[in-house]
Amino acid sequence: MTETAADQRAAVGLKAYGRIIAQWGLSAPEAAALVGLNEADLGRARDPDETISLTEDQVLRLSAVLGIYKALGTYFEDPIARLWMTRANAGPLFAGARPVDVAIEGGLPALLEIRRASEGVAMGL
Repeated sequence: MTETAADQRAAVGLKAYGRIIAQWGLSAPEAAALVGLNEADLGRARDPDETISLTEDQVLRLSAVLGIYKALGTYFEDPIARLWMTRANAGPLFAGARPVDVAIEGGLPALLEIRRASEGVAMGL
């Protein structure tokens, strides 16, 4: 099977995502749900010998996560940048919930809203 340019971009994005989920300390179920994959597919995606195709929704989720990660690194130093997604947040988007839980439950629209907010202003901690 021939790997397409989209598959190659997905592989690069998933490799970066693997580093992000490790830094954020996400569980396998959280990491898979955040980008709309099941755990088995996420495991296959992280195998350099495997190629998986992503849906447009999954690519957009991955892009949003990468944008959130970049913005957090711009606004905050460690450990805040690394822990922000998994700590309760009093900001208006989260109402005391963890941003990762809001993103998983709200899917792509929530991820895009978190990304927009994270790129514009530092949100409540």
